[in-house]
Amino acid sequence: MKKTFIVANWKSNKTEVEVKDWLFKISDLKNQNLSNKEIIVCPSFVHLPTMKAFIEEQMLSIKLGTQNISSFDEGAYTGEVNGKQIKDLAEYVLIGHSERRRYFTETDQMLKEKVKMANKWNLKIIFCADNQDSLIPEGVSIITYEPPTSISPAPADTPENAEKTAKALNVKTSVESILYGGNVTSGNVSSFTQMDSISGVLVGRESLDPLEFLQIIKNA
Repeated sequence: MKKTFIVANWKSNKTEVEVKDWLFKISDLKNQNLSNKEIIVCPSFVHLPTMKAFIEEQMLSIKLGTQNISSFDEGAYTGEVNGKQIKDLAEYVLIGHSERRRYFTETDQMLKEKVKMANKWNLKIIFCADNQDSLIPEGVSIITYEPPTSISPAPADTPENAEKTAKALNVKTSVESILYGGNVTSGNVSSFTQMDSISGVLVGRESLDPLEFLQIIKNA
């Protein structure tokens, strides 16, 4: 049975109080069968220490990831968070999300440098691709197909088209774990994860609600 990845991308959301409330409510995760599921939550950098401490204390089956990584190593780079710092708190890193490309003008070359840095610090990379023709740097372990036209609140892609794109990305890159992202909900998640070439989902808005996220995990 293939491993199913369920990745939560919180983007720029939640206060410290809201994070603690989410963690308390997600504790029911202990009662779910997660033998073939990898749960990864990517909060804002500022919440990583709180989440790491709670997850370890409660022994929750959640891995932590970041939404970004500096393309530079440690040094005089004001405002940046580098791989060495991330390694203390997280195992995964999102790279190449369409919002980073759009709002922060990240280029393919910048993304290549970020992948290099993530690999230097042995971080597992979840690389976001707009389509099957997107440039995928060497050293990526997971690819997420996330068409910009399907990011919430826009309608999700069809499972059939997502499967077609995932298969094409697998053939192109030989990366086995291809995820789908774009308006994933508890109502449609199984239609994507049951596809042969799709190994999981990247969840945005719906992951902010702990009860909905629990249902997504259950249905995936």
